[in-house]
Amino acid sequence: MSFQQLGLSAELLRAVGEQGYERPTPVQKQAIPAILEGRDMLAGAQTGTGKTAGFTLPLLQLLNETPNAKGQPRFVRALILTPTRELAAQVHESVTTYGKYLPLRASAIFGGVGMGPQVDRLRRGVDILVATPGRLLDHVQQKTLDLSRVEIFVLDEADRMLDMGFIHDVRRIIKLLPPRRQNLLFSATFSEEIRTLSAQILHQPAEVEVARRNAAAETVSQRVFPIEKDRKRELLSYLVGSGNWQQVLVFVRTKHGADRLGRQLERDGIRAAVLHGDKSQGARTRALADFKSGGVAVLVATDIAARGLDIDQLPHVVNFELPNVPEDYVHRIGRTGRAGASGEALSLVCAEEVKQLAAIERLLKREIPRVTMPGFEATFSLKVQAAPKGGHAPRPNLPPTHRPNAPRKRREQAGSGRASGRRA
Repeated sequence: MSFQQLGLSAELLRAVGEQGYERPTPVQKQAIPAILEGRDMLAGAQTGTGKTAGFTLPLLQLLNETPNAKGQPRFVRALILTPTRELAAQVHESVTTYGKYLPLRASAIFGGVGMGPQVDRLRRGVDILVATPGRLLDHVQQKTLDLSRVEIFVLDEADRMLDMGFIHDVRRIIKLLPPRRQNLLFSATFSEEIRTLSAQILHQPAEVEVARRNAAAETVSQRVFPIEKDRKRELLSYLVGSGNWQQVLVFVRTKHGADRLGRQLERDGIRAAVLHGDKSQGARTRALADFKSGGVAVLVATDIAARGLDIDQLPHVVNFELPNVPEDYVHRIGRTGRAGASGEALSLVCAEEVKQLAAIERLLKREIPRVTMPGFEATFSLKVQAAPKGGHAPRPNLPPTHRPNAPRKRREQAGSGRASGRRA
């Protein structure tokens, strides 16, 4: 099936074609026609499936089919609610990209930046508003935003909204919307809470689910490296250097841990940036831009900060620390293997994380392959599968003064040759 067969306008097809897309993804095939029919929708799609275009394209077409009368002031006709600033910025970018040939105006509002410029844009008139819950309610309270004429409401990453404690804000926002509207709810997973929320918001929705419940992307190769806790950073630097990785997203649990790991990687001679909630919006934007452009090789991030990151062809994700919530593992590794591309996800697992690993494998309903790296063997067992003979890794491509401080004997064991974990 082609995009032309989905009933999209010539202007949208032109914009899609300029992005190099020829065929819709499964979620787009199912979602776009149903949304164009004006139906409410409950969509379950894991990250990287093309879901953002799945709702932005039909949303743009519906609004363009019934434009404002000439000379009339613009008002918010579509509201897209996202859990994080980064996701809001990226959804806004998608709306702008696909709507470039349409006379519609979009804007994004989120925290961490000044209210003034946002107020100015709202006063000039906006058709499509992408927002995070807290900043949107700030504007409502200051009477700089009117949601009484919203025609289409999109709740994106609904599962993360609940995880982050935004459910009360979401309900407050829904009460501000007109009762007659089209509602679209997108979620990577379908928990009982999501089902309850959807029943309260949606009216006879079309249901789309293109991934198994809580399933990891099939295009992502997953491996576990058992490792002593105090040698995780050393192994990470080794993998990045030996594999000459140019782009790897590394997940940690805490903001303090992210800052510490970022400094340690820099001392190892690896270009790194850090992304977490305590960083200013300017710093977060710069870190992400540097990572996307190749200015830094490693982006160290917490779960909340990294939610919704859309990075084309990201080859590697590393769980430096396993998440406490098993579903977060699926979200993390979904940063790679997007839109049909292949990717690799490594987890550096210490003895204290055995329970988290077991919970993740129960969720996935399978065991993740174990790999040992010569010179980094653990003293505990995870039913380890040894690396194949001759699969030793080359020495890291790091400045001599910044090589990880592995014992001499272990470095000699690592030897030269190719890494069994190089494609991990």
